[in-house]
Amino acid sequence: MQDLPPSANYHPLVRIGAKVISYIFHPLFIPVYVAFFLVYEVRFFPDKTDWQHKLIIIQFFVSYTLFPMVATLLCKGLGFIDSIHLRSQRDRIIPYVICEIFYFWAWYVFKSNHFPKEVVMFGLAIFLSCSFGLILNIYLKVSMHTLALGVLTTFLFLSGTMTDMNYGPYISLTLLVAGITSTARLIDSDHTSAEVYTGLFAGALCQLVAYLFA
Repeated sequence: MQDLPPSANYHPLVRIGAKVISYIFHPLFIPVYVAFFLVYEVRFFPDKTDWQHKLIIIQFFVSYTLFPMVATLLCKGLGFIDSIHLRSQRDRIIPYVICEIFYFWAWYVFKSNHFPKEVVMFGLAIFLSCSFGLILNIYLKVSMHTLALGVLTTFLFLSGTMTDMNYGPYISLTLLVAGITSTARLIDSDHTSAEVYTGLFAGALCQLVAYLFA
């Protein structure tokens, strides 16, 4: 994947499409999508009631979407960052550190409450990818979108090896989403191909480590 021309060189509809895709597959939403998948598609919690299923979704939303979003807005309001879009490496430092706290707590709750291994290793991978992203941020502005998608894609690959269920369609769909979103980030942001590729690789690596130690 080569670096694409600046976004100004694209048709407005292409830029709008890239922006919409970037929002739909934002890193803050990926864990919630996974929660719906685990609860309602592969039915990891058959012994729980419908209300308990909803509570699991809410738990994912609060830990992985609501708290990080509110923290980022507070950072902007207090002047710690210049933009909620975190366009610079400097802007990303504090949100990374804050998210590490939320993500560690979420993983600890999963582990302490004896959630299925797939859920525990996914939570650990999110925490590790956030920590790794903070380290990589010293050297380059790694794509958070592809960092999350690297975790997601590898998570589905590994989950497929842990069950007799056919994960092929889900993996194929996720690979397609990863490719489309990676292209969208090159169009809609100032990311380079190196930052996009690094995000995918780092996310995949973190999920592999989490699989070994969860």
